Amino acid sequence: MAEDQEVQQEAGVNGDQIEGTGRNEETQEENRWTDELAERLNILHNATMRTGRVTNADLYEAYRVSLEAERPNRIHMFYAFGLVLFVMVATPILCEVFQFLLGVRCFVPNNYLVWEATRPISDCRFCRGVRGPLVLHNLTREQFAPFAYSSQPIIIKGAVSHWPAAKKLNYEYLKELYESVPGALDEDCQFLHFRSDFMTLRDVFQMSEERAKFADGNQPWYVGWSNCHPVILSELRKLYPRPHFLPEDAEMPNTDYVFLGYEQGAIMHLDYIPRLMWQAQLQGNKSWVLAPTPECDQVCHSFSFYVEPGDAVLVDTRIWYHGTSIPKGQFALTIQSEYG
Repeated sequence: MAEDQEVQQEAGVNGDQIEGTGRNEETQEENRWTDELAERLNILHNATMRTGRVTNADLYEAYRVSLEAERPNRIHMFYAFGLVLFVMVATPILCEVFQFLLGVRCFVPNNYLVWEATRPISDCRFCRGVRGPLVLHNLTREQFAPFAYSSQPIIIKGAVSHWPAAKKLNYEYLKELYESVPGALDEDCQFLHFRSDFMTLRDVFQMSEERAKFADGNQPWYVGWSNCHPVILSELRKLYPRPHFLPEDAEMPNTDYVFLGYEQGAIMHLDYIPRLMWQAQLQGNKSWVLAPTPECDQVCHSFSFYVEPGDAVLVDTRIWYHGTSIPKGQFALTIQSEYG
């Protein structure tokens, strides 16, 4: 047993000696190659100096420039790495922010920018030869039938002057109605703040009495919203019936729009809605500007017109760019809906 242990110890010692010898040989080989490389570089250096074309100053300058060139490369690598890291971190955040902004009605109403960028090219026959609205006086359904689904803008004078809304509907009535119906101001109905500083319908009805009446020293305001709350819609439609001139089989939506305010109006835009539009001018005057889509500028014309209380306006706002404004100091209120 003792003899076996001695043999193992001796073998271990011999193994260590062999391993150490191997490492020494590797080190000696590396040193030999290093010495040989240094000798060759020295020979090259001396040969270069003997030509007389290169001086020690030139070699030093080349060495200095190489060091300076290395530093910017490291800096550029650092910036590149930082940029890649920023993109990796910021991209999902920016995507979330962009999606949020598109979903906020007050920021980009109804994803308008997306719709505008993807709308189909217009057939310019809708506006060729049109230089103004067709003005009709109050008429029957049968008389209106030839124009019911035309792309020609139409004004029907005095068509809604007999509606109860022309006398009863105003800011105070709407404020009292909405505040009296539980949950009406919390309904997720579309709200259009235009150029005002109001973000919700609740903000509109919480403004001061002086601001609501546009008293001296106050800012003008103009807003619109869909009255999609069923109770509110039912109460308001008691004040304005279905326009008598519309086709009997015309479909009506389950929401209408209210627009009211002072001096301001809507900027030029298209409406991305499924049907034709009618608007009843109940109070005040309003100016309209219509323009063809850009691809039809060469064959069609822009124009403007003016509507008065009691007038009905019919415009295919899906194909006509349109903007509105209210005369300085005046209040205007309109009801708008669709048919088709």
